[in-house]
Amino acid sequence: MPLKLAIVGRPNVGKSTLFNRLAGRKLALVDDQPGVTRDRRFAHGRLGDLDLELIDTAGFEDVTDESLEARMRAQTELAIDEADVALFVFDAREGLTPLDKIFAEMLRRRNKPVVVAANKSEGKQAEAGAAEAHRLGLGEPIPISGEHGEGMADLYAALLAVTPDELQEEFEDYDDDTKPIKIAIIGRPNAGKSTLVNRLIGEQRLLTGPEAGITRDSISVDWTWDGRKIRLVDTAGLRKKAKVNEKLEKLSTQDTIRSLTFAEVVLLVMDATHPFETQDLQIADLAEREGRCVVFVLAKWDLIEDPGQILKEFNEHAERMLPQLRGAPVVALSGETGRGVERLMPAVIKTHRDWSTKVKTRDLNDWLQLAMQRHPPPSVGGKRVKPKYMAQTKARPPTFVLFSSRADQMPDHYRRYLVNSLRESFDLPGVPLRITIKSGANPYAEPEQGHVVRGKRAFEKKEAEKARLKASRNTVKKSAQRAAILAEAPTDDSAAGPGKPVPTKAVSSKPASGKRAGAIKADAAKGETPVKADTGKAAVKSVKPQGPKAQKKVSTTPSYKVGTKAAGGKAGGPRRPVAGSRVVRGNKTPGGKPKGR
Repeated sequence: MPLKLAIVGRPNVGKSTLFNRLAGRKLALVDDQPGVTRDRRFAHGRLGDLDLELIDTAGFEDVTDESLEARMRAQTELAIDEADVALFVFDAREGLTPLDKIFAEMLRRRNKPVVVAANKSEGKQAEAGAAEAHRLGLGEPIPISGEHGEGMADLYAALLAVTPDELQEEFEDYDDDTKPIKIAIIGRPNAGKSTLVNRLIGEQRLLTGPEAGITRDSISVDWTWDGRKIRLVDTAGLRKKAKVNEKLEKLSTQDTIRSLTFAEVVLLVMDATHPFETQDLQIADLAEREGRCVVFVLAKWDLIEDPGQILKEFNEHAERMLPQLRGAPVVALSGETGRGVERLMPAVIKTHRDWSTKVKTRDLNDWLQLAMQRHPPPSVGGKRVKPKYMAQTKARPPTFVLFSSRADQMPDHYRRYLVNSLRESFDLPGVPLRITIKSGANPYAEPEQGHVVRGKRAFEKKEAEKARLKASRNTVKKSAQRAAILAEAPTDDSAAGPGKPVPTKAVSSKPASGKRAGAIKADAAKGETPVKADTGKAAVKSVKPQGPKAQKKVSTTPSYKVGTKAAGGKAGGPRRPVAGSRVVRGNKTPGGKPKGR
C-alpha cells in the first residue's frame, strides 16, 4: 500500500508546487499570493519506486476562533493525524519565522515521523536559511526546489528512512479495475455544494461557512454508496464572466470547467430561493454541449414555505428553458438538515445508466419507420428528404448516425423531432443525444445548390488531367531509357554512306531494359546516331498541369490578315487598323480585306 504523506507548513512556502511535482500533474492551484489552498486535496504520486498518497494542506495559521483561518487549521491537523509521515516545508530564502517554530512545536507533540524540507533552495542565498532548521530539533533539513525539481533524490532517501516497516516490504498497486462514477458538483457561489458533499459522505471533509467563494480548488472525494465506487468532485462557484477579474478566480473557473469536462454526471446545485438564474442556465447548457448527463438539485429546501407549488413551477420552468435536457431529474433537498438527500443517489445512478445505454440497430430502424409514418420528412426544393438507415456509433452520450438522401438539406426542426421522439421511445430522459446525418457521395450526380458532391463535368475533367499527366511522364521516361542505352552502344560513323546525312533522335539519360532496350540497339545498328537532347525544361513543361483553363495559343499571323476575334479581341468590336492606313466602314475589297488610303 502507498505511503500517506501530508505536506504541511505556513502559507506561501511552496507546498502546492511540491504537491504537483510529486503527483506528476498540475492538480493544485498555484499563485504568488498566500492562502490559495484551503481544503485538503488528495492525489496519488510516485518518487522513485516509492508509491505515495499525497495530502496537500492549507497554510498553518495560529488562530483558534470561529474564523475561516481557524477552520483551515483544523483541516491541517486532521491531515497530520491520518498521515503516516509529515513533510514540513519552510522557505529557505526567508529562513525560520516565529510561525514555523510554533508549527514545529505542534508537530513534535503529535508524535509523527517528520521530514524537514527547505524549499526554494536553488542558489547560494538560500544556504544560510536552510541551516537555521537545525534549531527545530526535527532532524537534518533537506534542501529542495519544488519548482525546478532539485533535491528529489535526497528527499527520496529521507522518506525511505522514516517509512514504517510494514510498508517497506512490498508496495502494491492502488489502482482498481473497477472505475468509480465521476460526479461533478457545480453551481453558483454559496449555493450549498460543499455542504451537500459533507452530508453525503457523513463527515466535515470540506470547508463550509456563510462566506461566498470558500472553495477554490476542485477537491475530489472517493466514496462508496451501496457497493458502487463514487468519486465526488466539489468545485468552485461559477460567476458571470464579466464579474471575474482576479487572476486566482480565473484559475478556479478553469479548474471547474476542466472538472466538468472529465465528469460523467453533473449535479447542478441551485439555491431554492433563487433557482434558474441566467448563470444556472449557462452552466446547464455547457454540460449538455459537453455531453454530460445532468441532475438538477434544489438546495436549501428547508427555507421554502410552499414546497409542492414551488417544485411544480420549477419543473415547468426547466422544461421550457432547457428543452435539450427535457426530462432531467429534479431533486429537492437540504444539505444542512439532510432532508431529501436519500433521493439524490438513486436519481444519479438511473441517469448514469441511461447515459450509458446502447440500442440495438434493428430496434432503431423499426423506430425510424414508425417515426417517419407518424411525421413524414419534409420536401426541400421540390424533393423529399428520405431517411434510409440508422445505427448507434457509441454511448456516453448516446450517439447515432442516420443515412439519408440530401442529408445536408434536412431541416433543423425535423432533426429535433427525431431527437425528442428517440428520447421518449427508448426512455432516455435528461440525456444529451447526438444524431449525425450523412449521405453517400455520388461523383456523377449533378451539383445542386449547397451540395458538396462533385459534378459529372468536374469529375471527367479531373480524370482527363490525370491521364494527360501520366502520358507525359511515360514519354519522358521512355526518352531517358533510350538515351541510356544508346550511350552504352558503340557508334559507327561509317555506317552512313558518303553524302548521306546522319539521322538523329532526341534522347534522355535514364536507363531502360527489356524489349525497349533491344529496339533502341537495333536502331543504333541501322546507323542512326543519337544526339542527346536537353530534356530539362521540355520535360518539366510537358508534365506541368494546365489547370482548369487551357492557356491561349499565340498566333503568328499578322493582325491585318485575321479577324479581331482571332487576334485575341472581342467578337463584334472595332477592327484593328494596319499601320499607315485607315479603315473605312463598308469599304472592303472583294476578298473581305479593308482598303487603306
